[in-house]
Amino acid sequence: MNAMHNTTRPSPVRRAACAMLMAAAGLLSSAAGAQQFDARGIARTESVRHDFDGNREAIQVRVDFAPGASFPKHSHPGVEIAYVLSGTIEYDMNGKTFRLQAGESLYIPAGAAHSARNVSTGVTAELATYLVEKNKPIVVLEK
Repeated sequence: MNAMHNTTRPSPVRRAACAMLMAAAGLLSSAAGAQQFDARGIARTESVRHDFDGNREAIQVRVDFAPGASFPKHSHPGVEIAYVLSGTIEYDMNGKTFRLQAGESLYIPAGAAHSARNVSTGVTAELATYLVEKNKPIVVLEK
């Protein structure tokens, strides 16, 4: 019996998605205790930054929150999908509060001001995936 092999060249989007998933797998296996927290109790570890098209790039960042830590109101020059890896995070966006536990995610539209706070007793982590405009700051703090 002959097996047929249909081979196609992966699209740039598929290659970027695969690279991001492989990097995310590496982040998931890293220990949160090894993170270096800033004065607010936040540790950010970028795992992927890849061209998406002529104007945007795809970026993935693991964000660890020390117990009780919060990230102030901010926005991004593109969309964000926040996936909670461990613990519970409370997001405030557009006058609404979203409480997400490990395994849940939140879509944050481009330019939407939002904040995030660890409401767990231990370290909490999220995987933030951004599709943002190139050559702009990834995080813009609200004034």
